[in-house]
Amino acid sequence: MSEEFYTVEFAAEQLKLHPKTVLKFIRQGQLRATKVGRQYRILRSDLAALVGDHRAARGALREVRSTTIVDISNADAEFARRMAALLTGARKANGRSAEPMSVDVTHDPANKQVKIIIVARPSDAAELLQLSEVLLEGRT
Repeated sequence: MSEEFYTVEFAAEQLKLHPKTVLKFIRQGQLRATKVGRQYRILRSDLAALVGDHRAARGALREVRSTTIVDISNADAEFARRMAALLTGARKANGRSAEPMSVDVTHDPANKQVKIIIVARPSDAAELLQLSEVLLEGRT
């Protein structure tokens, strides 16, 4: 996905500044720009970063993901299936399926253990962990 480039004049017009002020920002390192021939070109995200509008500079934002592993002892295959169904359903609730998220539930019959692996934004992972805790409290 390519990003728009602006001229100094266009950037100055958007910022309601004189073009010489924008050039001064570039020369002082306050605004990133690329020199093309004798003129500068400014990325939209760099212009947005100058004015503090990080919503317009989405390419500069970091994606944060957490990986959480939950081990549950003394669990059978049926419990693993129920956990998988409930956590997968919760993941799809409220449009969350659009968010990058992974929920895996595995069962180790030899050790009678269930392992839940969640890869998601920390807030989404926390919600699924809270749901897991509620489901575990109801376990007999």
